[in-house]
Amino acid sequence: MHNDEKELNKSNWNGKDEADNFEDEADDFEEGNGCGCGSGGEEESSCGCASGNDGGHNNKNPFDAQTPISGVKNIIAVASGKGGVGKSTFSVNLAISLAQQGKKVGLMDADLYGPSVPTMMGINKRPDLTPHNKIIPIEKFGIKLMSLGFLIPEDAPAIWRGPIVMQVTTQFLRDVEWGELDFLVIDLPPGTGDIQLTLVQTVPINFAIVVSTPQDISLIDAKKALGMFDKVNVPVFGIVENMSYFICPHCNKRSDIFKHGGAKQASETLGVNFLGEVPIVEEICELSDKGEPIMTKDIHPEVKAVFNKIADSLILRSEQRVSL
Repeated sequence: MHNDEKELNKSNWNGKDEADNFEDEADDFEEGNGCGCGSGGEEESSCGCASGNDGGHNNKNPFDAQTPISGVKNIIAVASGKGGVGKSTFSVNLAISLAQQGKKVGLMDADLYGPSVPTMMGINKRPDLTPHNKIIPIEKFGIKLMSLGFLIPEDAPAIWRGPIVMQVTTQFLRDVEWGELDFLVIDLPPGTGDIQLTLVQTVPINFAIVVSTPQDISLIDAKKALGMFDKVNVPVFGIVENMSYFICPHCNKRSDIFKHGGAKQASETLGVNFLGEVPIVEEICELSDKGEPIMTKDIHPEVKAVFNKIADSLILRSEQRVSL
């Protein structure tokens, strides 16, 4: 084993014993012996998960445990109701746009089951640790990065129960040396499950962005993501329509492959901001696979304009929030 691997294995988020403990907690939960959060099951204690004998009526609100990440001014959660809508690609390019405008930016890949940020950013190495066993995020394109993909082999599946997923998510928030950041962009997995709930219960989210395609099936799930944020009192910044349209590079004719305008119509119906349309561009996919996001290239100004507009709006809104 290499020395850096030995050092990383000292951390409590990567040890086999710790994983076994998480598995035991999950077994307790499935057998009805606890909530899986390690609260010990004592009658007078409560984790806020509404698992007590009184149905949770006397349990404290789990959102009372929210505390900001030291040094991080704004947290942006990027979500989608379903997979395959280009959410990670959007997160990466938004983070780069914010960094290009002089902001200190971090990007946390919270999709533990399918981390894609390492590939999109062209990184294949493990992070170092501080003397106090905090993870030092890897930096590229002026962005501090953290992903499970930095810690496990590319083809290794994360076959974890909910309690483990919740613990890793919490440690990516708390045990990473993020330093001073203007924005921490968090790329969430699809859906509305354990990771999303852990995030909103652990830290206050300042902005939520929902990514959808124009398809009806995608919009249905996007509305679920919006509903989730509404229920947990997270302010929704707006909806983005990704893969909005295609312009043929040969004849320059526009084609609405997946319909068009559905996300804008949904935003109007739901009363949230419509942030823009990102077209289908061949280079977005090709460059992402190469670890060279399109925002790092001097091509397709119409694509870059969308990301820069959203970044400008986020910066303006964050400044207004501070002045209130």
